[in-house]
Amino acid sequence: MLMKMSEFLKVLPPKLCYICGERIEEQHECYGNKCHKCLGFKDL
Repeated sequence: MLMKMSEFLKVLPPKLCYICGERIEEQHECYGNKCHKCLGFKDL
């Protein structure tokens, strides 16, 4: 049986920055793979 998309997204592991390994506070389906610190953002 297929899983609902919302349930699938809930069980995904947290995304990690590929540079420093810090957890990324974005939705799992987002394409980004760097944290705000490694992107150079100051205040977010």
